[in-house]
Amino acid sequence: MSIGPPLEVPPVYCPVEPAIHPRVEVIERRAVEWLDRVRLYQDDTDRRRVIGTNSAEFYARFAPYGPELNVQMAAHWVYWGFVFDDSRCDTGPIAARPERFLAMAGPIQRALEAPSAPMGDDPLLVALQDIGRSFQECATPVQVRRFCEAHRAWLFAVAWQIANQRRGHMPDLAAYTAMRLHSAGGAPTLAMLEIANAAEVPAREHDSPAVRALTEMAILIASWDNDLYSYHRERHTQDRAQNIVNVLAHHEGLAHEEAMARAVGLRDRVMRRFLLLREAARPGASEELRLYLTCLGHAVRGNLDWAMRAPRYHGMELEDTTPGAQSCVDRPSDESAEPLPIAAIAWWWDRLIP
Repeated sequence: MSIGPPLEVPPVYCPVEPAIHPRVEVIERRAVEWLDRVRLYQDDTDRRRVIGTNSAEFYARFAPYGPELNVQMAAHWVYWGFVFDDSRCDTGPIAARPERFLAMAGPIQRALEAPSAPMGDDPLLVALQDIGRSFQECATPVQVRRFCEAHRAWLFAVAWQIANQRRGHMPDLAAYTAMRLHSAGGAPTLAMLEIANAAEVPAREHDSPAVRALTEMAILIASWDNDLYSYHRERHTQDRAQNIVNVLAHHEGLAHEEAMARAVGLRDRVMRRFLLLREAARPGASEELRLYLTCLGHAVRGNLDWAMRAPRYHGMELEDTTPGAQSCVDRPSDESAEPLPIAAIAWWWDRLIP
């Protein structure tokens, strides 16, 4: 069935310079060797699809300054995460069965938390334990704990999303925003920044309201950006897929082109607040926090640069220009400094730095 021409994604506000790890090609080659060892694919076609997630490039853009080994281990989890998302979250026999998803996700999470214990022969479980052991070797106990907690939050939010799908429910903007803060896997992806950079942010800074807000903002901006760039791929289920465009179209009565423009305006306002708060948080920050804040910006920009060309969104036969791909712009489409009227995130506009 034809799904029509792709909707053009408007330019998005992201005045952050692109960056990428200088050893990205080596990291990718070794990651493919790891994929072949743990066999996170069914056949040659599936292998090509997994490699086509460009996961090494993805994380090399997030942590361009990290030790090569640490960035390598983080890239392994990104490959794993895309396989898990595609086979256990978006499609497959349990993708619309929350009770079956949770029965599977519980052992998966415990395998990460106890990576040396025999847990079964599920290839995804075995591969995740391999990643867990690698993290224990290259990261601090605090970094590993933070990652595990973020991983658990991701699985919970995916179960929430699947429950919505099971009952045919399209959440409104407030509920969708709260869910999307975790369902896209942003929390564990950003929790790996400390591991990839070999730099543990002190707890007094990491757990402060300002840093929590900045982390959540980076997660939501990237999640909404992924919604925009994956929209064409999901249009064959446009009445059911939970993404920012469909949420706005369904609840605000907008045409999909209007909903996409409105979504860009929302994300640009969050991006504006992110940049202002990040600048305010830099004075007095530890070296570890300054690096983390810098890499939050790289994560937002790197996710965009990756998404504009990722075969995951645009097909394996990628042309030089992708449908709707636009350069980032230096001015937001919505310049309002007012808080977004979304209960789950309105506190980001509070006075968070004394």
